[in-house]
Amino acid sequence: MDKSVIIKKLLVLFIPVLACLPLSAQEQTDTVYMFRFVSTEDMFYIPFRDNQDELLRLSECVKQHKQQILEGKIPLYVDGYCNSLDSQTENMRIAKTRSNRVKSELIIRQGLHESSFITRNHADSGDYVTVRIAVSLHRETETGQGEDTTTEQPVQSRSMKEEYQKQTETATTSDIREEITEPAQTVPATEAKAGDYGFTLRLNLLRWATLTPDLGIEWRINRNWGIQVNGSWTSWSWDNKERRYALLEISPELRHYIGKEKRGYLGAMYHMGSFNYKLGDTGKQGDLTGGGLTGGYQMRLNNSISLDLSIGAGCTHAEYEKYTVTGGVRIKQGKANKNYWGINHAGITLVWQFK
Repeated sequence: MDKSVIIKKLLVLFIPVLACLPLSAQEQTDTVYMFRFVSTEDMFYIPFRDNQDELLRLSECVKQHKQQILEGKIPLYVDGYCNSLDSQTENMRIAKTRSNRVKSELIIRQGLHESSFITRNHADSGDYVTVRIAVSLHRETETGQGEDTTTEQPVQSRSMKEEYQKQTETATTSDIREEITEPAQTVPATEAKAGDYGFTLRLNLLRWATLTPDLGIEWRINRNWGIQVNGSWTSWSWDNKERRYALLEISPELRHYIGKEKRGYLGAMYHMGSFNYKLGDTGKQGDLTGGGLTGGYQMRLNNSISLDLSIGAGCTHAEYEKYTVTGGVRIKQGKANKNYWGINHAGITLVWQFK
């Protein structure tokens, strides 16, 4: 028999069979969204890395399936990770807070509930949080009409949820710890923190209020330690130079940040400079040195700006020359020195975080 005749007969047999097959089969897909965190920190910074784009993608997916999510048919699987701290307990604490902050965004923005999430936290792998959502794809039936395949999703979601819960019950404290039912802390992602690593620019508003320009910079070495240097300078005269106010001061400081959020701090500061004051009949011009202990607290205003409230006490030693001015001529009145014990530093400082 001719080969072309055989091929034609085979095509006649298989075409009806192919026509009966569905155009596409039902598939279930897992979509994973990843949010990055700064090492050792638990704050969720939306502009950091690709977090903003990832949050937009996740929000769109949640909007499409919101009703099924709220009904418990499609749960969101949240996994928090941290391995940048020294102890497993601290890593687990940070991972838990990170998970809660990501969930808070979805609760606030999308109106979800804590029951919409299944949460696991891990003291390993890195500094990030993943959100996984499993949905079924639309398929075409033999008749060419679309069939909604989400009717099978509740059974699939329940089985996946049971698997997560089974893992939760069998996990030990040295392994992955589960927090399935713990409520999320609904804290906005831009809430205050002690400060990122790097450099900050500082303006002491109390100095500026006395017409003494002040500028400083701090190097945040790590989570616990920072080094800063402040400088102040001014030079004023009035009443035909009968009155004088001038100051030059440099003040380095070492800080140790404390507390859970590392907002408070204790420190040691040193200052040195020169001055020239004549606010009455007798003026004083000389040099000063001193130091003391400092303490304070930083309040986060937004992602870039904080308000630093500080105070310090210690000893300041001044050596100066007294003088009077008669007819525009300066007349020396002798030398003196003085030790002052008490508050020798105060600040209400605007802090700008370099990005």
